[in-house]
Amino acid sequence: MARLADYFLVVGYDLDKRVEGEGQGRILQRFPEKDWEDSPFPQGIELFCQPSGWQLVPERQPATFIVAVLTDINSERHYCACFTFWECLDNPQKAEASELDEVDEDLAVVQATKVFAPKSLVLVSRLDYTEVFRNCLGLVYTIYVDGLSAPLETVIGNLLTCVIPIAGGSQIDESPVCSLGKVPQALACDWLLACLQRTITLGAGDRQVIQTPIDDSLPVSGSSVAQLFRQLGIVNVLYLLCAALTEHKILFLSCSYQRLTDACRGLLAIMFPLKYSFTYVPILPGKLIEVLSTPTPFIIGVNSFFRSETQELLDVIVADLDGGTVTIPECVHISLLPEPLLQQTQTVLAMILDPELEIADHAFPPVSSQPSALKIQDKEIRAVFLWLFARLFQGYRWCLHIIRIHPEPVIRFHKAAFLGQRSLTEDDFLMKVLDGMAFAGFVSERGPPYRATDLFDDLVANEVERIRQEEACPHKVMNHVKELAEQLFKNENPYPAVAMHKVQRPKESRQNEAPNQTPFPGLDDVAVQLFIDHASAKLKSAPPVVKAELKAMVPSGPPLGDIVDRNGNVMANSARRLEVVRNCITYIFENKMLEAKKLMPAVLRALKGRAARVCLTQELNQHVLQNRAVLDDQQFDYIVRMLNCTLQDCSHMDEHGIAAALLPLVTAFCRKLGSGITQFAYSCVQEHMVWTNMQFWEAMFYSDVQNHIRALYLESEDGEQQKNLEQQDGSGEGREISALELASEQNRLWPTLSKEMQMERVQKEESTVFSQAIHYANRMSYLLLPLDTSKNRLLRNTGLGDVESVSNSYVTNSIAGSMAESYDTESGFEDAESSDVANSVVRFINRFVDKVCNESGVTNEHLKALHTMIPDIVQMHIETLDAVHRESKRLPPIQKPKLLRPILLPGEELVMDGMRVHLIPDGREEATGMMGGPPLLPAEGAIFLTTYRLIFKGTPTDPLVGEQVVTRSFPIASLTKEKRISVTIPMDQFVQEGLQLRSCTFQLMKIAFDEEVASDLAEVFRKHMHKLRYPQHVQGTFAFTVGQCGKMVVEHKTKDKNQSLRTLSKNLVKSAKRTIGRQYVTRKKYSPPTWENRSSFQSELDEDEISVSEEVDQQSSLTLSSTIRSSDRQTMSNVVERACCRDYQRLGLGTLSNSLTRSNNEPFRISTVNRMYAVCRSYPGLLIVPQSIPDSTIHRICRCYRQNRFPVVCWRNSRTKAVLLRSAGLHAKGVVGFFKSPNTPTAVPSQAESTSLEQEKYLQAIISSMPSYSESSGRNTLSGFTSTHMSTSDSSDKLRPPKIGALMKQVMGTKEDVPGTFSRGGKWGSIRGSGRLSAYNPDVGTRLAGKESPQPNGGPSEALFLRQQKAFLYIIGDKAQLKGGKQDSFQQWEVVPIEVCDVRQVKNSFKKLMKACVPSSQTLDPNMSFLRCLEESEWMTLLHRVLQVSVLVVELLDTGSSVMVSLEDGWDVTTQVVSLVQLLSDPYYRTFDGFRLLVEKEWLSFGHKFSQRGAQTLGSQSSGFTPVFLQFLDCVHQIHLQFPMEFEFSQYYLKFLAYHYVSNRFRTFLLDSDYERIELGVLYEEKGERKSPQVCKSVWDYIDRLNKKTPIFFNYMYCPEDYEVLRPYTYTSNLKVWDYYMEETLSEGPSYDWEARGRQERVAEETPEKPDTSGPKSQRHIVWPCYDSLSKTVPDAITKLLQDLQSLEAELGQTSEKWKDTWDKIKTTQRAEIKLESKPSFTSSLLMSSNLSHQRRSQGVYLQESGVGSSINLALDCEASATSTPVAGRPSTSTLYSQFQSTESENRSFEGILYKKGALLKPWKPRWFVLDKTKHQLRYYESRQDKECKGVIELADVESVMPGTPTMGAPKNIDEKAFFDLKTTKRVYNFCAQDSANAQLWMDSVQSCLSDA
Repeated sequence: MARLADYFLVVGYDLDKRVEGEGQGRILQRFPEKDWEDSPFPQGIELFCQPSGWQLVPERQPATFIVAVLTDINSERHYCACFTFWECLDNPQKAEASELDEVDEDLAVVQATKVFAPKSLVLVSRLDYTEVFRNCLGLVYTIYVDGLSAPLETVIGNLLTCVIPIAGGSQIDESPVCSLGKVPQALACDWLLACLQRTITLGAGDRQVIQTPIDDSLPVSGSSVAQLFRQLGIVNVLYLLCAALTEHKILFLSCSYQRLTDACRGLLAIMFPLKYSFTYVPILPGKLIEVLSTPTPFIIGVNSFFRSETQELLDVIVADLDGGTVTIPECVHISLLPEPLLQQTQTVLAMILDPELEIADHAFPPVSSQPSALKIQDKEIRAVFLWLFARLFQGYRWCLHIIRIHPEPVIRFHKAAFLGQRSLTEDDFLMKVLDGMAFAGFVSERGPPYRATDLFDDLVANEVERIRQEEACPHKVMNHVKELAEQLFKNENPYPAVAMHKVQRPKESRQNEAPNQTPFPGLDDVAVQLFIDHASAKLKSAPPVVKAELKAMVPSGPPLGDIVDRNGNVMANSARRLEVVRNCITYIFENKMLEAKKLMPAVLRALKGRAARVCLTQELNQHVLQNRAVLDDQQFDYIVRMLNCTLQDCSHMDEHGIAAALLPLVTAFCRKLGSGITQFAYSCVQEHMVWTNMQFWEAMFYSDVQNHIRALYLESEDGEQQKNLEQQDGSGEGREISALELASEQNRLWPTLSKEMQMERVQKEESTVFSQAIHYANRMSYLLLPLDTSKNRLLRNTGLGDVESVSNSYVTNSIAGSMAESYDTESGFEDAESSDVANSVVRFINRFVDKVCNESGVTNEHLKALHTMIPDIVQMHIETLDAVHRESKRLPPIQKPKLLRPILLPGEELVMDGMRVHLIPDGREEATGMMGGPPLLPAEGAIFLTTYRLIFKGTPTDPLVGEQVVTRSFPIASLTKEKRISVTIPMDQFVQEGLQLRSCTFQLMKIAFDEEVASDLAEVFRKHMHKLRYPQHVQGTFAFTVGQCGKMVVEHKTKDKNQSLRTLSKNLVKSAKRTIGRQYVTRKKYSPPTWENRSSFQSELDEDEISVSEEVDQQSSLTLSSTIRSSDRQTMSNVVERACCRDYQRLGLGTLSNSLTRSNNEPFRISTVNRMYAVCRSYPGLLIVPQSIPDSTIHRICRCYRQNRFPVVCWRNSRTKAVLLRSAGLHAKGVVGFFKSPNTPTAVPSQAESTSLEQEKYLQAIISSMPSYSESSGRNTLSGFTSTHMSTSDSSDKLRPPKIGALMKQVMGTKEDVPGTFSRGGKWGSIRGSGRLSAYNPDVGTRLAGKESPQPNGGPSEALFLRQQKAFLYIIGDKAQLKGGKQDSFQQWEVVPIEVCDVRQVKNSFKKLMKACVPSSQTLDPNMSFLRCLEESEWMTLLHRVLQVSVLVVELLDTGSSVMVSLEDGWDVTTQVVSLVQLLSDPYYRTFDGFRLLVEKEWLSFGHKFSQRGAQTLGSQSSGFTPVFLQFLDCVHQIHLQFPMEFEFSQYYLKFLAYHYVSNRFRTFLLDSDYERIELGVLYEEKGERKSPQVCKSVWDYIDRLNKKTPIFFNYMYCPEDYEVLRPYTYTSNLKVWDYYMEETLSEGPSYDWEARGRQERVAEETPEKPDTSGPKSQRHIVWPCYDSLSKTVPDAITKLLQDLQSLEAELGQTSEKWKDTWDKIKTTQRAEIKLESKPSFTSSLLMSSNLSHQRRSQGVYLQESGVGSSINLALDCEASATSTPVAGRPSTSTLYSQFQSTESENRSFEGILYKKGALLKPWKPRWFVLDKTKHQLRYYESRQDKECKGVIELADVESVMPGTPTMGAPKNIDEKAFFDLKTTKRVYNFCAQDSANAQLWMDSVQSCLSDA
């Protein structure tokens, strides 16, 4: 029973106290005067009566009624019902002075007498009956206003003494009415009876029925919830609900106080069954507004009047009830309900609040679909939320741990299990709710198993199944909701029929007009107090009313397990996966290890799913007998692997469930290590964070305690209770009794037990908890103490690598490290640094024990005992671990795959022997099996570091592809980035340290070191790799050290400081670091060092202890000084022999006879001004300059150009005679002078001026050399320039090339787009002949690009009027460089400014390209897709720019203008453009010889900085890798794709060069210029002096030799047109990504080192094939794209035929012919056939004929590129003979026969042996000479049998043949007359025959050939 009202107050305006012009209220009277014991009087009520402040007003206001809520210190809520009316003040004078500030001046004057003050009647109650209070206070007011007869004291007395039941509906028969006014006070019992009923009267003729709810645990809401939804809408209220549950601050605003109270009441009602436990103030007085800045959560209501003061609250959610808005600040994140719950809740709410929504679109809507009445609607909405919470908390009782039953139940909730089983571990909302105070209250209130139950308990236990089935169907949900709503309504209104209220209200007139002036009378204290005392006396003497509280066992509902499988993330085909897990475990225990090994990868994959993890724990449990399972080493190893995998893949919360199930297992599985020493599995699974998580251990402890307490009572003597329970349950026999059910039964019996029995049970429980605490102290020490306790793992956070000892098994080693991460304070260890392992573990366990023992009521004595015990437990465990650790190190190593040795190249040696590593997959999916095919990676094997390469060789870890070998390698010199990574190897589950190595050959290796590799060894590996990658000097690179360094294999821990000195052989300069500096010192000759590490010389000399001066070999250190000492003649003849000179002669750019005289009619000459490299270090020794320019001028001109790289001619168009020049950009100071800017003062001829004049002369000389210029100026005739090549036929002029102007616009980057510029087929027709120039008038340069060059005065440029013909010379310059220059209109040259790509751009672009083609990890981010990354790299854009400029230059040259390319330093972009122009314009450069010559001339001789751009040495390391040459090769590849029939070499040839120009295997691409090569003595290496014939020093020689053996480099479609100029499309859309960037061959590594391949095949052939008895074998072979070499396994048709031919010849025992001979024969016969046929068929002539139309040629039939394989006799015989220098450019006589060399006799007019004198300083050697009349040449061979020609003397070049004289070194004892000389245009040959007759015969034969010609 409870009092209806505790206190009655009258509160009035306090006239005496005013604070700062604000009034205050004071309590005038209060009844009862004394506080009740059970409910103290709440303070501060005056504030709440007038929340907006006490104020006097000039007009009477209507009476108001509000209910405020106050919370006392015991968090009891008091409801204050305030009835406020306004009284006229009786003492206006007193008020007048004070009110002036508040009342208008006029009013104050006129109506000063009329001032009204508020007065409040207040009821304070602990019950919330708003309507009853309203009626009661209204009655009191009515009596006062209308002056009714009933005395106020009686009414108030009755009110304060009225007692009503709190709950229970109506259990008592009631008489209809009992009017207290009429009952004589003597009849106390009748009066009491009346009070028990819910019908009350206060004795003024009134009557009210109070409906008390049936169940007081359910909130009473009236219609406040429905009201709240109407005001704010569904979504807003859901936001508020979630905010309240997740503990945010909520503020309601409204101008009605009653609405505020209702809204707050409604919000609390929908939170049921959770109760709000923070600050709750539905009406906050304005004076207390600063409460809003409190840090704790709250629900508060404030009048809208104070809105402005709520503006600056940053973390408060504001709900405006009047405006219907909810404002959420930016910094607040509200977690919403998990889907699909949120969606379903919204749907059902919409159906209740707006039933018409569903049928709004129906054609015939039902007649009535109005929403229910407000009261009913209110209950329907609450029912929805009840349904929602039943779904959220379903199964919560299965996660309650009861850890004590007596004397009081102690219950804990296992959050991790609850979330884990529902797979909601990631759900933000639920996590916060479960962590919140409301849920803690929910558990403590609803946890106890034996208590009264309510609607929610019933719902969550019995209706779960129904909710599950219906949740998807809103209408069924709606029905359920309506049923629940009915129950809720019934609970609030048990007797809707008896709502007969009879309450007096004041008369209408009375309400409005001023009532009688008398104020509210003072009440008689004594009379009221008398009532109260009477009532309490009667209550005391009356028998106690006991409402039978029905306690019962709370049902638990179905367990969670069944619920999850449906919406948990059960993985696809999980049944199959579980089967795999089960089988594997069975195999392990049956000792079928091979089977288990095969299944292992699949099992580890399956364990990513929760179902499989659970299955694993169940299966393993079955193999444990009496808590122990002893395994052998391998079984133990597999089990540990699986345990680790299971623990590792768990998510943060789920981990607890799995780890809990595994905890008993890790102490069960063990292996015997030695006598009496056992290693348990726990020592191998410590690497998981879960073991350091305090919550995990608590949850585990509680669940174990619960099990033991359950067991305690199940065994207890009286077995009846079990039957008892089973009968109650009904489901009976089969089911186990849960701990909660037992506890409930025990609680029921508790009162019936005797004191002793009770004590005994309490003690038993306490000791159970205590014994568990000891058990857990042991368990925790098992999992927290590392195997090797000497290491403090808490101080280490680097994973596992730093283990000093290389232990054998990875199991033990995994533990030898530490736990994951060092502990932070949260995980339980405070100051880990200061203490050792034991102390920190002891501290952790102590904290755990303190916490759980206090919660579970362990006695203090026991707790102390535990604290003394724990250090001993830990110490004891450490001792056993030491023994285990010792023994485990003696274990034999686990069988790992055998390490496969890589095949090394000749001269390549191992630096570090194989280290066992795992090759981890990177971002390329092909090898991982994701795109189909087998998972080749991850693979297990070893990494080898050799002097040349880094090689991984191993086998895939997946047993299904275990037979394959995986090889990945790249040259060490191509390493561009190395970074450390930590890798988790999926098989072993340990985090290993690893390396990620990226190479510019588009290869990436991610390796993880096996744990047998000690970390310091890995460090040694890194250092060696670094040393090899960046040698001190270029002489340290592989190309120099090959075959000469001793064995450098690293033996661990031994380092010999001088070993390199001992082993390097004499003829190499000793150990680059020392000699580079030293040789200058010993010679005392200074010559400035050119390589980059200039600054480090001095320091190196100081460090050096060993003096090398006496060992320096004079020959090897060929410094410049010594070169100069040798005779000029020698240097010159060497230079002359270089191929460039032959090329210049071929182009007719001047000859260089031995006497250095030159013919003067040539326009150009070969100048030797730079032969000592004095003018320009980076230029070659011989340069082509205009005939008229003397050398002295050159010395002056070169200063204007960067790096002294002045313009020189590098190519001449044989038809138009236009020349191509190259130079660096001008120095900034030269620009102005160059263009004679008008600003320069001309008075004083300065130095710069004279230079610029000479520059002009130089350019003028070039222009004068052009025939077109001579013609136009009428000076020279063309006689000096006639050429057979100038055909005037214009037959091929079918396609017009685009206007050059348009080309220029594009190149110069003007904004307008030129339509259709590149709209035509591959090669635009090559338009030749004289008609060409007049065909159109190409206006060029800046004018044509749409820009006039304006004059300073702003007039039109005069140049337009003066010169309308094209310029004779165009200078391609850098835009940035050419600012400020002014074009002279009379000069014949013009400048084309273009934007050039910076070297930095190329470098960055290449980095991005590598990341796009070889990503380091897989990504699903669409912004990281291959094409997106490729686009961002801008590589294709850079190619487009280079190609575009090149095509422009080709056009200009072809129209007869000369072009000078003058960009940057003249060695990057300039080189690219110049080379491409020559390649496009001159077919010769598209042959093998021509391309070699082009690269040697433009790239090597003209000083492209290969070493610096390739970062080949330590000095250039910082500048980074910049692939300028690769960019050029890519451009060639693009052209090759568009014109497949124009190139003699294949695409593979380009890839080969791309690979080897960075590999440092050959010396060709080392060093930065000819000067440096000469200085090192590399340039003119004698061919015959090789020490090891198999080591090629030049990549060209290597390609020649390889080309003879296999057609790998040859393009079968080669079918050139004479003098064809190519004009490729250059738009990005026409360019293709080079497959060189994308392909890899895992079967053998890169295919560019052929010896390795050849040997591999030989090895394969040598292994004899076993007779195959397994039946017929399939001929099919599966080709995997990233594994097999396609061209080898699937060769193209021609290669295949050549291979077949070769094998057939071998079978017949014939010596096989060389492939080239075969090919040439076929071509010859085919040509003959074509001549015979009148109409050649397309197929037969496709390859050979030259008369296909352009279109067809450019898109010709593509044979598959003869990529890598074509293994025709791959075995490279390591031949000692070297190949000859390439044949010089072919003169016209021999072109017919150039395609084949045949040995038929008719071609040999005369042959025999002659001695021939070699070039300068070379000995005489006998050679077999053949005079060939047909080919008109004299050829010589090594011997008669030799088929390979050593050299050719073209008879066309022979000037005379005459008798000679013997010179030095001639053969002895031979007649003088046997000598004769042969003079050619190039040199004089000295011959010696056997005797004079023979010599005469030779001379005659040659002479006759000459005269025939």
